[in-house]
Amino acid sequence: MKLTKKSHACIRLEKDGRVLVIDPGTFTEEDAAVGAEAILVTHEHLDHFNEDRLRAGLESNPAAEIWTLKSVAEKISAAFPGRVHTVGHGDTFTAAGFDVQVHGELHAVIHPDIPRITNVGYLIDDGRVFHPGDALTVPEQPVETLMLPVMAPWNKIAEVIDYVREVKPQRAYDIHDALLTDLARPIYDHQIGSLGGSEHLRLAPGASADV
Repeated sequence: MKLTKKSHACIRLEKDGRVLVIDPGTFTEEDAAVGAEAILVTHEHLDHFNEDRLRAGLESNPAAEIWTLKSVAEKISAAFPGRVHTVGHGDTFTAAGFDVQVHGELHAVIHPDIPRITNVGYLIDDGRVFHPGDALTVPEQPVETLMLPVMAPWNKIAEVIDYVREVKPQRAYDIHDALLTDLARPIYDHQIGSLGGSEHLRLAPGASADV
């Protein structure tokens, strides 16, 4: 499986010539979902969900479909009739040849005064890749490659390190990093890498790795 990091929280997975994209939001490239056969969205925040990015993907491939939670599906199902599927925690489905399990229900706490919204994570091909969205969800099975949200208004580095320790992946790749400055990256790399207990890796936007 080929993993390509797009800007911020978006990743692109390719297997057997088929493409699945997760979370093409406002902070990611305009063509992030172009050519995808399946697009997954974890929640409604703009840095993960952008209707223009979804439209570009669906217009580029008449067979492309979207899987997402109810709050997002309600916003876009009328624009993409018959191509939007609603999923929730515990669901399983196949998209673009990838087996997908849905894990999690709520977005991480930003502040007690801000109501929590729904958020789901996607476990791909029996744990080969897990994208948690904006939550520190721990799947109930081993994870080979964890997409790690390293910097957000809702987390701190101690929580990120403890999350890696709890999931125990073979490797963790940074996502949710558009707000992380170049000055801070070596600090995050050192602390997560030395304390997380798993191989910690980072891809520049557009770079790829085999997982």
